[in-house]
Amino acid sequence: MRAVVQRVDGASVTVADGTDGPAGSAVVGEIMGEGLCVLVGVTHEDTPEKAAQLARKLWTVRILDGEKSCSDVNAPILVISQFTLYGDARKGRRPTWNAAAPGEVAEPLVEEVVARLRALGAQVETGRFGADMRVSLTNHGPFTVLIEV
Repeated sequence: MRAVVQRVDGASVTVADGTDGPAGSAVVGEIMGEGLCVLVGVTHEDTPEKAAQLARKLWTVRILDGEKSCSDVNAPILVISQFTLYGDARKGRRPTWNAAAPGEVAEPLVEEVVARLRALGAQVETGRFGADMRVSLTNHGPFTVLIEV
């Protein structure tokens, strides 16, 4: 599993409902104040154990102000599935997605990350798997790290 983790001062994800304009969209996940916005990608070899390991890492990684973790200050986490994290653009002009797990494999594993985070005590908001999402955030720092398990 691969996660792009951004320290934020608020973040939200909006999903279009198929109609035109802002009236045709709804916020499906939002966190306020200090927290993490996490894009999660899944590859073919990933397992529920790796999802649990990623959840523990996200809950305890010390990247908030004052080298605190979300568990230290009860900061919220916005988790968004992101198959493009396994895109490969080394050859040609179009990325390939061969390393990304198909939706029927990836969706339960992203849900497992969320469930494990909640079991640890985290307040977790999410995007909507497979939807056309718009993510808005205020990156604090900016501070972005890549975590792989």
